[in-house]
Amino acid sequence: MSRICTICARGGSKGVKNKNIRELAGKPLIAHTLEQARSTRLFELIAVSSDSPEILDTARRHGADLMVERPPELATDTAAKLPAIRHCVQEAEKYAGKGFDVLVDLDATSPLRLPEDICGAVELLETSGVSNVITAAPARRSPYFNLVELGENNVVRLSKPLAKAIIRRQDSPQCFDMNASIYVWRRDSLFNHPTVFAADTRLFVMPEERSIDIDSELDFEIVKMLMEKRAAN
Repeated sequence: MSRICTICARGGSKGVKNKNIRELAGKPLIAHTLEQARSTRLFELIAVSSDSPEILDTARRHGADLMVERPPELATDTAAKLPAIRHCVQEAEKYAGKGFDVLVDLDATSPLRLPEDICGAVELLETSGVSNVITAAPARRSPYFNLVELGENNVVRLSKPLAKAIIRRQDSPQCFDMNASIYVWRRDSLFNHPTVFAADTRLFVMPEERSIDIDSELDFEIVKMLMEKRAAN
């Protein structure tokens, strides 16, 4: 199968300024994802999509095959990510002069993933025959046990109460936090489904320590600490 990797890195980060090119463990954040993608040896093409010339230049210097200028309407604070991924794939297919069978998007703000996570998610798609695969980590909170919401008059209630009350969290149905680290699609699924959920979407489970998405300064410091610990071992 022919495979492409996309990395979508917008320039207008609010939670952590310039996070995609901010130095982490001796290199720009986006460089970690580029290295992971290359080391899998899965992809014919690695394309980076951004509205920021600085991000695209950084991606070029760290091994991206194709730099895709993202249209302004796909780079606003309210723009969804799926249209940006589709645009990047379409531009890459024009560049390559061919279509790709399997499309993998890696989040630049999830540098703790390992290449084997990428390979595992791709293998799950290709061996199972499903439309797409998403990644997640076991959830710390459960809507059946200790995740609550406010009802009428701000009365607190469980998000998903069961007919029989759960006494221990371990007895509740298994739940997962989507970590946005890896998305894998067959081409038809990416372009024909309005969301990341299809009727047969499968889950590739990653451990919590490889699932942190950098969305705040606290996230950045936690990831930095974990990467330093990993490097020391």
